[in-house]
Amino acid sequence: MGFFVMISGVSIGLMLLCVSGFWVLTTESAGRESFSRNSSSASRPSSVNVGALFTYDSFIGRAAKPAFMAAIEDVNADQNILRGTKLNVVFHDSNCSGFFGTMGALQVMENKVVAAIGPQSSGIGHLISHVANELHVPLLSFAATDPTLSSLQYPYFLRTTQNDYFQMNAVADFVSYCRWREVVAVFVDDEYGRNGISVLGDALAKKRAKISYKAAFRPGADNSSLHELLVSANLMESRIFVVHVNPDSGLNVFSVAKSLGMMEDGYVWIATDWLLTALDSMDPKTMDLLQGVVSFRHYTPESSKKRRFKEKWKNLRTKESSGGDDGFNSYAMYAYDTVWLVARALDVFFSQGNTVTFSSDPNLRKTNGTNIKFSALSVFNEGERFLQVVHEMNYTGLTGQIKFDSEKNRINPAYDVVNINSRGPHRVGYWSNHTGFSVEPPETLYSKPPNTSAEHQRLNEIIWPGGVTKIPRGWVFPDNGEPLKIGVPNRVSYKNYASKDNSQLGVKGYCIDIFEAAVQLLPYPVPRTYILYGDGKRNPSYDNLISEVAANNFDVAVGDITIVTNRTKFVDFTQPFMESGLVVVASVKGDKSSPWSFLKPFTVEMWAVTGLFFLFVGAIIWILEHRFNEEFRGPPRRQIITVFWFSFSTMFFSQRENTVSTLGRFVLLIWLFVVLIINSSYTASLTSILTVQQLTSRIEGMDSLITSNEPIGVQDGTFAYKYLVNELNIAPSRIIPLKDEEDYLSALQLGPRGGGVAAIVDELPYIKALLSNSNCEFRTVGQEFTRTGWGFAFQRDSPLAVDMSTAILQLSEEGKLEKIRKKWLTYNHECSMQIADTENYQISVQSFWGLFLICGIVWFIALTLFCWKVFWQCQGLRPEEEGDEVRSSEVASSSRSGRSLRAGSFKDLIKVVDKREVEIKEMLKQKSSKKLKASQSSVETP
Repeated sequence: MGFFVMISGVSIGLMLLCVSGFWVLTTESAGRESFSRNSSSASRPSSVNVGALFTYDSFIGRAAKPAFMAAIEDVNADQNILRGTKLNVVFHDSNCSGFFGTMGALQVMENKVVAAIGPQSSGIGHLISHVANELHVPLLSFAATDPTLSSLQYPYFLRTTQNDYFQMNAVADFVSYCRWREVVAVFVDDEYGRNGISVLGDALAKKRAKISYKAAFRPGADNSSLHELLVSANLMESRIFVVHVNPDSGLNVFSVAKSLGMMEDGYVWIATDWLLTALDSMDPKTMDLLQGVVSFRHYTPESSKKRRFKEKWKNLRTKESSGGDDGFNSYAMYAYDTVWLVARALDVFFSQGNTVTFSSDPNLRKTNGTNIKFSALSVFNEGERFLQVVHEMNYTGLTGQIKFDSEKNRINPAYDVVNINSRGPHRVGYWSNHTGFSVEPPETLYSKPPNTSAEHQRLNEIIWPGGVTKIPRGWVFPDNGEPLKIGVPNRVSYKNYASKDNSQLGVKGYCIDIFEAAVQLLPYPVPRTYILYGDGKRNPSYDNLISEVAANNFDVAVGDITIVTNRTKFVDFTQPFMESGLVVVASVKGDKSSPWSFLKPFTVEMWAVTGLFFLFVGAIIWILEHRFNEEFRGPPRRQIITVFWFSFSTMFFSQRENTVSTLGRFVLLIWLFVVLIINSSYTASLTSILTVQQLTSRIEGMDSLITSNEPIGVQDGTFAYKYLVNELNIAPSRIIPLKDEEDYLSALQLGPRGGGVAAIVDELPYIKALLSNSNCEFRTVGQEFTRTGWGFAFQRDSPLAVDMSTAILQLSEEGKLEKIRKKWLTYNHECSMQIADTENYQISVQSFWGLFLICGIVWFIALTLFCWKVFWQCQGLRPEEEGDEVRSSEVASSSRSGRSLRAGSFKDLIKVVDKREVEIKEMLKQKSSKKLKASQSSVETP
């Protein structure tokens, strides 16, 4: 933690000179090996020294010292750790001073320590890391969380607590979880505060959020300075305050904020881990000051070892102080684990056959000619190897698994998310870099795949300042007296959308009315001023207007602004309040009537299929009626004529031949129904084609316009020009910007040969007005080839854009958008937009395939029944004695082939089919009589 004011620009050499004035180091001979306990690599020294540097009288120091003492006692009492080597800790009080902290570090180093534990201050950590680098003494900090201490500049610095890099990412995730976009950072202006907030800014940028205002104060600032700072911060738009300060003075920020009314409904306060460090050691009455605050705390998993340590903590604290509070916080456990880390690393270090030796630094000998004596400062020869052993340690302590990654950070960083309410601190969830926010302890999720997606983030209910449970909006309009600056295009054409006015607003139009109606629905006031954009002589460039919004010259652009992809890269648009899209307008002329118009109702395929079905039904009726009906009998020529005549006469229901058979009548009934539908559809389609005015144009749509070389007109200032050039690759020389409606009409009337244009490409709302004002002289050709909409453009990540979108949807649901449209966009002449195409009235086979399918099924069933009946009759007419005759003449006629038999059978079948039904029945009757007589005679013969 950063607690101390640093003197910038002071080099380590100058610091060493200052320290020399406070004490004189005992002179020792250069190069003497002064701490070699035993020359044998197999033996261990009787004791080793470890330094401890922190501020005794601080929240962290009051918890750390008894933890250190307990750890030393436990280590020296455990014979399985150092096995005969005593661990000594040399303490020094940094006294909340960067200068004295550095001096204390040198005093500690004089005792030939193999490692230094501390400091708790990130600022002092930067300074004495240089000393550790020079003397090769590992520096293990249990409380300095500044992310920049992990840089390659400090190879001997190792952090045994969590890096603030992860905490700031947790804060950024929380801001994103609540869907906020801007925060105000309140921080102490030292290495700890500045570097932490810098990391927070980077983390927020990844979430499309930002720090809108940085409220920095000097270490030790009084309440009057904090009052002035928070007053300035309260003028900002954001109501999300992230507080990253020291635990010893940080509560003053909330005290001043409460006096300013900044702890009420609508405000959000997020504190880093310093707050709970302070609360763990303070009077519970302080909670009244912090209602609704959300804070983070280093997560330490529950374990039996942790519970035992907490149980004996009170006895440890009694030995050190008689204060009322027990002073316990998470840094006590980190301090305890750090001592054990050094002890375990020394045990491994000695087990590998290493020794502890020191030598003088040649660079320090140069000071022997002065009163400054640095010869007592020795280099730890095995310091690099010992640092490597520490870095490779892997075991479980009070704070969880102690293992370091390649960047010297503790693995599996995690934090408690704590909400302070009337009952005190209340944990609402956890954060880890493995899964983000969850309501389950992080160690239970490490076995699962990492998942930080937004839909898997979970936290319990949070009570915010003011006692509300709904997530605050997080912003208001700033109280700095600046209204919303609204840019409005100063149009010279289609002024009913947006134009200059002499009213109080200064502008008027369809778009202005919609914006004003939406603002009235917002639950908060929006001070605003409208500023015209453009010279009034020609329509301004809408892309340039968007650029002005992105450049912070306007807060929002209001007008007929099309939402296109390129613009969304720079600004945020609201929900569209009007649909739009590009269409092609061209001159048209009436189409002359064709003598073949009667063929247009059906497509070619429909005509062909219908004709075939007429022939098929004639053939089927002939097959079914031939045996029953004399009208379907006679010479072949007559029968063919009958089939054709009957087929096509059914089109007009005028067939003169009667159907006699049951199957024939059933088939004809279904067919006449189909003919009725076809006739009715033909009549309706022909009527539409002949009565609707047919218009034609040389330009059939965008495709034909692209392939031609004729000039194209576009509205000046709109996105249509860039779209045609960049997306459709039309030569810029073909595109002619037109200023207003008069230019539109004149260019279309002149045509490309008269210096005008072949067609105009513009957005649909403008074209509707143009067609109405031209008395429907022109029409759109082809289809609408882009589909977009109009919206209001806000600066990126503006929270007002979301609220305005909601208001626009409400206007649409309540029908108010339609009322505003009728007020401004009602035209005297409503023109049909597109040219009527005869193809739209043509009937295809697809419209009747169901009817044709039904006909086919009925015909198949009728023919199947007919064939089955004929086959049955043919079998019944065969003579019974045929078998005897064949057997008696088998030898004489053995040369007869099977093919001849089959040919004879087929001829018999054809004869049966061609006979009249009456004849067949008579033949069957006669055969039945003969069979009866034959059976009677066989009975009488004895």
